[in-house]
Amino acid sequence: MPARKPRPPVVREPVALYEAKTHLSSLVDRAAAGEEFVITKSGHPMARLVPIEPVPDARVPGQGKGHWHVADDFDAPLPDDILDAFEGR
Repeated sequence: MPARKPRPPVVREPVALYEAKTHLSSLVDRAAAGEEFVITKSGHPMARLVPIEPVPDARVPGQGKGHWHVADDFDAPLPDDILDAFEGR
């Protein structure tokens, strides 16, 4: 999955609830384009209208088949000297 690009700082524009109801369609279009809005009621912030973050593609099982190999003894007990290092002996 490619790294996400950092989003530029966003200035949240306050919008009165009545105005938001009246212009909801255009506010949603602007939010989808990256703008953020704070919906206010009687001058108090009540909610935010923000763009949806991109969702990474779902992983598909089996895509790595044949690209790597697990040794037959991968789950064999570790040698004593390595176990001692883990256990601090």
